[in-house]
Amino acid sequence: MFGKLLVALDGSQLAEQALPYAVEIANAFASEIFLVTVCQSHEADFTPASEAYLDRRAEQLKSKLTGGTKIKKAVLVGRPAQEIAMYTLKNNVDLVIMTSQGRSGTTLSWLLGSTANEIIHSVKVPLLVIKASASPLVTVKLKRLLVPLDGSERGEAILPYAEELGEKLFLEIVLLRVVASGMHVHTVGGLDFVYFKDRDMETIKANAQEYLNKLSVKLRQKTQIVSPEVRVGEPHLEIMKCAEKHDCDLIAMSSHGHSGVERWTYGSVTYKIMHQSTRPVLLLPLTADSIETR
Repeated sequence: MFGKLLVALDGSQLAEQALPYAVEIANAFASEIFLVTVCQSHEADFTPASEAYLDRRAEQLKSKLTGGTKIKKAVLVGRPAQEIAMYTLKNNVDLVIMTSQGRSGTTLSWLLGSTANEIIHSVKVPLLVIKASASPLVTVKLKRLLVPLDGSERGEAILPYAEELGEKLFLEIVLLRVVASGMHVHTVGGLDFVYFKDRDMETIKANAQEYLNKLSVKLRQKTQIVSPEVRVGEPHLEIMKCAEKHDCDLIAMSSHGHSGVERWTYGSVTYKIMHQSTRPVLLLPLTADSIETR
């Protein structure tokens, strides 16, 4: 499932914070690693320096990798998002690993909302996005994975990936279902939020718990521990609170859920998690027909 990993680098220490995660996954899956950097058209003269940079990073990685993991390097020229998306497709990459910040850390290159955001929208394979930190990790040991679900088949598309990670890395998986405390209704005065009655709320929570319990039974066939949890409130806030409570190392979710264009899109829950959470996010991009073809 994660046989080929692409790590996007731009020469900065911030971007290199993706490397320990690549090592952790590559050692578990015996993955091939592609170290890729992109020189924009006006930076083409820096290609030799970029090649030397990737050579140094590759040498540093070799001592941390087991099982004879192969490392390939590529310096691309053009628009970063477009070139990485094309390279990923051409080389059948299974996972792109990158940080949300790079180079200056606060301006352009890989900054989430700019180039990184464009990459997230362009790449059609799972992405592991790491929030760059002032105190980077030298090594990574993933122990706990949070999987937020909204009850839809699209949301569940992330589960095979979570299951595989759980099996290979011996992770505890926390399944989360966040339900609303009420609903918006149109009234004479406009759009109002009406809270569910206590009896209805208990029924909603019970149904959500039953849903998670059924999924947990399936996941326990391959993974060691699966903890299902139901919460009430704003999805992105409850997801982050749950990740904090269980000290999850990773949040894994589909880019679209429920309506496909409404609740778990980049513009809503996923977008907020990507921007507000300090924890790494494994994101599975879904197209309109991806459920039928996967």
